[in-house]
Amino acid sequence: MRVSVIQMNPGADKADNIAQARRLIDQAVTQDRPDIVSLPEVWDSLGGDRATRAANAEALPARGSNEPGGEAYEFLRETARAAGIHVHGGSIIEQGPEKLFNTTVVFNPDGSEMARYRKMHLFDIVAPDGTGYRESAAYGAGDEIVTYDAAGVKVGCAICYDVRFPDLFWTLRAAGAELIFLPSAFTLATGRDHWEALIRGRAIETQCWFAAPATWGKHLEGKGEPRFTYGHSMVVNPWGHVVARASDGTGWVTARIDQDLTARVRRDMPVLDHRKRL
Repeated sequence: MRVSVIQMNPGADKADNIAQARRLIDQAVTQDRPDIVSLPEVWDSLGGDRATRAANAEALPARGSNEPGGEAYEFLRETARAAGIHVHGGSIIEQGPEKLFNTTVVFNPDGSEMARYRKMHLFDIVAPDGTGYRESAAYGAGDEIVTYDAAGVKVGCAICYDVRFPDLFWTLRAAGAELIFLPSAFTLATGRDHWEALIRGRAIETQCWFAAPATWGKHLEGKGEPRFTYGHSMVVNPWGHVVARASDGTGWVTARIDQDLTARVRRDMPVLDHRKRL
């Protein structure tokens, strides 16, 4: 399986974000011919005020239905169908009954939705630069572990801040995951110190491949205050080696998921068999 992770610089203009995503995916598909592509966290709407986020949010179709979705949902569906690939849709803003949700949707090559995951761990912190974040003010938390099969690979779902909570990833490994997607919008302040360390640590612990598409650069919050995300999208193998990495700017990187390597790492160091629940 060949995996491409897309690095974007989204803002609050949903139409511009979709156009940027389309351009980057088209380039990645044409040049690298991946079997699956992934976009970053909240690639459809990053920044702006609460009213903007609510306006950009989409009510998702019922699972298993053929009902049409919103603009971002239908873009992902049509991209999968047109390119004949799996599309792991990063995350988009879902309109819930009371709060929004930060939600991954995944499509198979015929354009059918095959998985849906709501971010579990919400980003309520004060960053090292003093900036406060309170994701739970607008978003609800998911409560479902989600895996799916793509091109013979079992894939696990996580989003951004989830990476700091190892139990989720042990559960995904126990459920059979070989590859875990981690679409993110990591802050610049935390990303510089923790982004690579956390991803490599989770990959080593779980002996899974990690594919982490990220947002990069400057966006504006509701009152025009600038915020910066770290980027450095990457793919990490089960031994913890970074096998592909994006630099600054928008773009993508592609790597091959080697299942033979996964099997060797797990055979030679059977940590799941040795694990003790304390």
